[in-house]
Amino acid sequence: MTKLNKALSLIILLILAVSCGNESDTNFTLKGKIKGLKKGVVYLQKDGDSSVVNLDSMVIVGEPEFNLHTNLDEPILLYLKLFKNDGEEHYIPFFADKGVTEINTTLQHFDFDSKIKGSKQQDLLEEYLGIMSQFNNKNLDLIEASFNAQKDKDSSAIDSLNKIADQLIKRKYAYTIQFAINNKDSEVAPYLALYEARNANPVYIDSVYNNLTPDIKNSLYGKKLKEAIANRKSAE
Repeated sequence: MTKLNKALSLIILLILAVSCGNESDTNFTLKGKIKGLKKGVVYLQKDGDSSVVNLDSMVIVGEPEFNLHTNLDEPILLYLKLFKNDGEEHYIPFFADKGVTEINTTLQHFDFDSKIKGSKQQDLLEEYLGIMSQFNNKNLDLIEASFNAQKDKDSSAIDSLNKIADQLIKRKYAYTIQFAINNKDSEVAPYLALYEARNANPVYIDSVYNNLTPDIKNSLYGKKLKEAIANRKSAE
């Protein structure tokens, strides 16, 4: 073996040793498969103070499986992002907790085909999103009906559809608030109040926070919700 080969071998061993050491120091693993992907880069990301933060990444060449790692202090929403050099953003949001989360999806329908198996917070979020999809489908029907009414210049129908749309939004907020209150012992509750019901009546947002358990009030999203409420009240 030449000196160059020995040096390269040593470097590779050092990289592997560091890699294995990093993995052993982490408490969260995201693994999965993107069917149909031959070449690309996957990223594990989270929201930072002013931008998205990359936690880990992996270059995929040939095999569509991936393993990403990081450390989590508490349950938090993370993102699996796929870069495939097509000029578009491809990402899957999911609620992560310590341990292992598995995401299996396809290249063709990266976000829509995703199957996520992991934290109890993710299970709860999917339950909520399942109901929200029904509201969204109704909203799409209203948009189509409104478009047709405008096309026919039917002012009466347009007014009626606008009222129905307003009622649908109120029902959506009401369901979100009630879902958060019913799950006051989960980090999902303050997250929904912050990001899914921020335009709801402030009284209801306060109600969500006041009903949170002490542990959830001290969580990342519990603290953010408290701060958002304080900022709102100081601006009144």
